[in-house]
Amino acid sequence: MPGPAGRSLRVVVAPDKFRGTATAGEICAAVAEVVLARGGTVRSVPQSDGGEGMLDVFGGADRTTDVTGPLGVPVTAAWRLDPGGRAVVETSAACGLALAGGAAGNRPEQATTRGVGELLAAALRAGATRILVGLGGSATTDGGAGAVAALEEQGMAGALAAAEVLVCCDVDTRFTDAARVFGPQKGADPEAVRRLTERLRAQRQRYLARYGLDPQLVRGSGAAGGLGGGLAVLGARLVPGHDLLAVESGLDAALDEGPDLVVTGEGRLDATSLAGKVVGGVARRAAARGIEVVAVVGAAARGVRPPGVTVLSLTERVGRERALSDATGSVRTVLGEWLDARAG
Repeated sequence: MPGPAGRSLRVVVAPDKFRGTATAGEICAAVAEVVLARGGTVRSVPQSDGGEGMLDVFGGADRTTDVTGPLGVPVTAAWRLDPGGRAVVETSAACGLALAGGAAGNRPEQATTRGVGELLAAALRAGATRILVGLGGSATTDGGAGAVAALEEQGMAGALAAAEVLVCCDVDTRFTDAARVFGPQKGADPEAVRRLTERLRAQRQRYLARYGLDPQLVRGSGAAGGLGGGLAVLGARLVPGHDLLAVESGLDAALDEGPDLVVTGEGRLDATSLAGKVVGGVARRAAARGIEVVAVVGAAARGVRPPGVTVLSLTERVGRERALSDATGSVRTVLGEWLDARAG
């Protein structure tokens, strides 16, 4: 499969996970198999926007810690600590909605982020000096009160403030809006949303009085039910998840090498994909360097197409049943056919 001037096609593979069907690493492997079979070269750089699957970007977990789960039942949370002192933590491992049994099993007014604080304390005790925290998939709307309390009780709030803590989030929601925006998907009915909002407003005032920082002024402070704001008052910095991970994972460096093609993708392409998510971020970075982009996605919402990006929908090309039951095989089929047509 020739690239420019007859040389082998050079491909960077940078997908997000296909939620529920394949990890970003599995999608990378499927794409690499297709490209290598056609004589091309591949550099795989799995991606995340900072939510579930962020650990995979850095090679997966290498540590576990027993912490308080979202509904008070202990859970074993996986995380990562690299030799240089960088830790990677997914809050969903400690307070994820899936751990609470989904929206139907969750108790949104009782769900706590305490386990996140315990996990951060464990990372600090293990020697972490730089912590990347992924927000996403939480069961909680406690404003981070549980996490803050756990850190204070273990005497680690000051250590957190002294470390570099970067909180990856892909939403702009402010602290007291968290219940309204995210509460219903966590099982909160309208009356519960009202009570949770009042609780967040009171928590905002407590944070301001104790730490001198108003979480409502921090963009993204409503992420994970206000956990973003709770960590911010302890000194963490909230940042756009994919922008940070594109640098940390080596994506920008890979694109700077001048590949001929970038393959990205995710489970569902919709309007949010273009605002802080992986596909939109990869497309923007590639476009700035004049690199062709193809997005292989499980399904695509009508009319949503990133400018200048070829979109290959597995559902449209192989059917919904196969796309869900065999995501990686479907990727191999669909991308292979597209590459053959492109070469021919």
